[in-house]
Amino acid sequence: MGIFTRFRDIINSNISSMLDRAEDPEKLIRLMIREMEDTLVEIKASCAGVMANRKKTERQLSEARSREENWRQKAELAVNKGRDDLAREALTERRRYTQRIMALEGELVECTGLVDQYQDDIRQLEDKLASARERQRMLVQRHVHANKKRRAQEEIRRMESSEAVYKFEELENRIERMEAEADLVNFGRKPHLEAEFDGLMMDEEIEAELHNLKSAIKKNDQDAPVSSGPVEKA
Repeated sequence: MGIFTRFRDIINSNISSMLDRAEDPEKLIRLMIREMEDTLVEIKASCAGVMANRKKTERQLSEARSREENWRQKAELAVNKGRDDLAREALTERRRYTQRIMALEGELVECTGLVDQYQDDIRQLEDKLASARERQRMLVQRHVHANKKRRAQEEIRRMESSEAVYKFEELENRIERMEAEADLVNFGRKPHLEAEFDGLMMDEEIEAELHNLKSAIKKNDQDAPVSSGPVEKA
């Protein structure tokens, strides 16, 4: 494919439409940018070549004009000296340079037009390339965002799976058991001060019971009938 054909295809292409239809937009945009960059390099090289040729043509044109003027002056000198034969030869040389000047002027006009066209093509292609690079930047951002979103959704689905739920329930049960074990460490035990007071109260109750028991025994002894002595047998 020629440089101009590629250039026209690129300039006339609808990047957005092509990317929308592409299966792999990122790959396509990379290929398009590479093609634009390669084409831009070729166009700039061609433009530089034409510009160099234009400068060469300008130098040749300046030299031809100088030679033409020189032969005109020589023809006038020959006429003034009565040398028509030399004047004819000088005018012949002058005509040759005049024709060359016309050819070089045409070539210069063509080179100038081609340079202008190249420069316009370069501006269009650079604008297109800038647009493509901006689309690439947006695509990369979208790709990064899409990957993050995909990973987040996968993580959510993984967390919602039965295995993950079971692990969380198992962890929750383990924590609850640890909390229950911590509560049972001092279960049934009273603080030292309370235990001492409970002991005092228990001692008082025992003493009271002992006192009551002694009182009951003493009373029973007092209430028992008194014996009047041994009974004699008849």
